Amino acid sequence: MKGIEYVESVLDIVKKRNPGEIEFLDAVREVLTSLAPVFDKNPNFIEAALLERITEPERLIYFRVPWVDDAGKIHVNRGYRVQFNSAIGPYKGGIRFHPTVNQSIIKFLGFEQIFKNSLTGLAIGGGKGGADFDPKGKSDNEIMRFCQAFMGELYKYIGSDMDIPAGDIGVGAREIGYMYGYYKKIKSMSDQGVLTGKGLTFGGSLVRTQATGYGLVYFTEEMLNNKGLSFKGKKVIVSGSGNVAIYAMEKAIELGAQIVACSDSSGYIYDENGIDLKVLKDIKEIKRARIKEYIKDKPTAKFVDNYKGIWSNKCDIALPCATQGEIDEHGANELIKNGVIAVSEGANMPSTLQAIDLFLENNILFGPSKAANAGGVACSALEMSQNSMRYAWSFEEVDERLKEIMSNIFNNIKKTAEEYGEEDNLIIGANIAGFIKVANAMLAQGVV
Repeated sequence: MKGIEYVESVLDIVKKRNPGEIEFLDAVREVLTSLAPVFDKNPNFIEAALLERITEPERLIYFRVPWVDDAGKIHVNRGYRVQFNSAIGPYKGGIRFHPTVNQSIIKFLGFEQIFKNSLTGLAIGGGKGGADFDPKGKSDNEIMRFCQAFMGELYKYIGSDMDIPAGDIGVGAREIGYMYGYYKKIKSMSDQGVLTGKGLTFGGSLVRTQATGYGLVYFTEEMLNNKGLSFKGKKVIVSGSGNVAIYAMEKAIELGAQIVACSDSSGYIYDENGIDLKVLKDIKEIKRARIKEYIKDKPTAKFVDNYKGIWSNKCDIALPCATQGEIDEHGANELIKNGVIAVSEGANMPSTLQAIDLFLENNILFGPSKAANAGGVACSALEMSQNSMRYAWSFEEVDERLKEIMSNIFNNIKKTAEEYGEEDNLIIGANIAGFIKVANAMLAQGVV
């Protein structure tokens, strides 16, 4: 059987088994369609049914999360954890609190995490979790009670050598702290390695807050340097305004870029003089307010109440850092029309498959999420190492390790793309490089 025939046959199986799970099916198709040449070179991978196995989670956990708000009203949310693949290490992946969370999204994120974690070169498998809980507008006490209720079920399935969750959308240091505190209480043990993204006073790592954003920029700078380009003097649009976006902006500015626009779910701000990061951090990190507040301090800036419209503005580099599917075909065409030279993904699959095709067809440099935003999970694994050693590295030590990891990821996927005749297609390079490491581990471990 030829590689493409095998891939198509497995895609058909996955589609029939997972009806209506659009996000998961898109993620599987995006990866598998890159892998046909791998099976032509390695027919033993077909005999071992590697695709049939790698597209089916090892374990999918679904549970209810009842909690009580400040008014005494009882609410019930849905909690999830997918433990997708442990061939190269314990499950590792974030927890997302967002009203859009469902089984399809958790599976899509967990599937992507397999290959992202593989690319870091570290011994971590793929997992993901979350709940359809919306933390916006909730008090600290309500957030705490929800986190405790969520951990009251999740604790049964995690551990420092089994499954190590971290943060994601809606889950930051505050939420990780509440979850770890409750885990420690109900387990009657101090197992700091069970969660990453912790506070610095109880086992957290320096740079973890900045890691995904910094890592994105380190990767993108490597991609630009490879073509004789850099961030210096470039106009950059960064969607989102959470940790990933803010610290991508910080590092890009440090490298000489000007950030002209960013967003949240209510809309986007555009400032032709460059976003004032100090003002933005105060609004988003301290006040936890909506991004529109920015124009009160910067009246020359404008606010537009359509976050997807951010891509209609002129820029040299686009860094989508908000959520999946935020750049569609229209957004991609707008970016291309306005002269974008590079798009690098800070969120998980923020570009639709149609948008990605347009970027590649128009020779836009494209950094796929499973490579470009791997800095967060890489730093989480570095936090795990520090927890195991009962030792903390300095900011400079962790940052240097992160930079080296992101450089290695770029060089690895570029080399792999060239090996398979796709010199500038980093998507194919990332998918193949990430897959082969996991595939060889699965093959060595037998049918499990």
